[in-house]
Amino acid sequence: MAYSATMKKAIGDVRSALAAVGISRQSNRFAEHGEHAPEADAPTILVACSGGRDSLALAAVSHIVAGLLGVHCGAVIVDHQLQAGSDKVALAAAQRCNGLGLDPVIVRTIEVEGSESGRSGEDAARQARYDAIVETARDTVAAAVLLAHTRDDQAETVVMDVLTRSAGIDALAGMPPTFVRDGVRFVRPFLDLSRAQTTAICRERDMSWWDDPTNGDDVPADQPLPQNYPLRSRVRHTLMPYLSNFFNGDVSVHLAQGTTICQEDKDFLETATNEVYCKSVSWNMQGAAAVMLVKPLAQAHPAIRRRAIARVLAELGIPLSKRHVLSIEALVIDWHGQGTLSLPSGYSVNRQKHVIRVCKNG
Repeated sequence: MAYSATMKKAIGDVRSALAAVGISRQSNRFAEHGEHAPEADAPTILVACSGGRDSLALAAVSHIVAGLLGVHCGAVIVDHQLQAGSDKVALAAAQRCNGLGLDPVIVRTIEVEGSESGRSGEDAARQARYDAIVETARDTVAAAVLLAHTRDDQAETVVMDVLTRSAGIDALAGMPPTFVRDGVRFVRPFLDLSRAQTTAICRERDMSWWDDPTNGDDVPADQPLPQNYPLRSRVRHTLMPYLSNFFNGDVSVHLAQGTTICQEDKDFLETATNEVYCKSVSWNMQGAAAVMLVKPLAQAHPAIRRRAIARVLAELGIPLSKRHVLSIEALVIDWHGQGTLSLPSGYSVNRQKHVIRVCKNG
């Protein structure tokens, strides 16, 4: 079958992304002409599929690549039950994945609990979705889970994080091409493909897709989305087109390309942070959830010290803010007998001599 230039690029991007995490051709017979079934013990990759154009395009391309490599390719579809008819959307996505030849195709129906302390409804849904995907990946012993985030998603993420989180280099670095969550490897092969290209792939494969109504696709392009739409939808529909028009070019390309450089800078900072973290942080000691030694933190560069403190809070599930990190840093470098500091999620922090203790209240 002859493929378009867009499809060839997508196939190459998926192959490269899998090779980067150690998933390559299982034997030379998969380089020979014709279709060959993978061995029973060959690795399994799962595509997280919503039924939208991006994830369906990824499912189609991943199935092709799996055949070239001799690995199994399945899909996991998560039904959040947050919209009327979500079960039908999930079923349709599963049927399309089955039609592409993916196996296994697993639908997970979940309930998203109400917003937790410091967490929005969108964050709660995202957490529940990842939990379901992680559990499915473990059940199927998947070597990797593929996510269909595109270059447009990457650019939108950078804009949102820079403008709402003020997270420095982490915001500019955007979404990493691969990461591990709860022991499961996630891969984003489409970060160099645009949404227009995933749409083209779906049309080339004659696949229909589902458009999430919260995306606001039915709202005219010259009208801003109302405030009750999700932030990402408003950024996608209103802000990104405005910026591209203002700068007379597709800003998503420039924003996404910049993340590659920033990812390298972030990796360097994370390596340095890990050294300080290992020297200074202990868990579940002295009646505290976490204990941080003052001396190695005080000797570290401020950027590394703050990242080490932020990592401790993140691993405890405490919502981060610059104010909290700086307050804890003051216990390290500006200690003059401050009392206990209150943190979100029912935690507190205090200094006792040469250690800083992060405790769960009560």
